[in-house]
Amino acid sequence: MKATLDHVGIVVQDLDRALQFFRDALGLEVSSAEAVAGQRVRVTEVATGGASLEFLESTDPASPVARFLDRRGPGLHHITLAVDDLAATLERLRAHGVKLVDESPRVGVGGSRIAFVHPASAHGVLVELKQSNPTS
Repeated sequence: MKATLDHVGIVVQDLDRALQFFRDALGLEVSSAEAVAGQRVRVTEVATGGASLEFLESTDPASPVARFLDRRGPGLHHITLAVDDLAATLERLRAHGVKLVDESPRVGVGGSRIAFVHPASAHGVLVELKQSNPTS
C-alpha cells in the first residue's frame, strides 16, 4: 500500500478571516470555497506546492467540525493520506484491528471517496484516507 500526504485539515471559526492571513498576507493560492453538505462544512484548499492546507468552517452547529471547535478551538483537525484503492486500504486496516470512524467510503470534496481512521488507532491523530479518482 502506498500513501502520500494529500493535505492537512484545519478547523477555523471564520473561513474568510482565516484566508486574510494565508491568501492576503502570505500570498498563497486559494481555491473557491466548496460546501460539502454531507459533512456540514464549507471547505477551501490552499496550495503550498505539494500537500495543501484544507480549511474547514462548520455550516451547522451540530456538525462534527462545530463540536471539535467547541471542545478544542481552531487549529489542526486531521491529516489526509491519498491512497490508490480506498476499499483495499480499509480492508487491510480492519485486518490489523484498526478502529475506523468510517467502515465504508463516503463522498468528500470534489467527488473524492474518503474514510477516517479513529484517533485511538493512530496515536491521537485523526487520519483521513482519500481516493481522488474513484473508479467505482
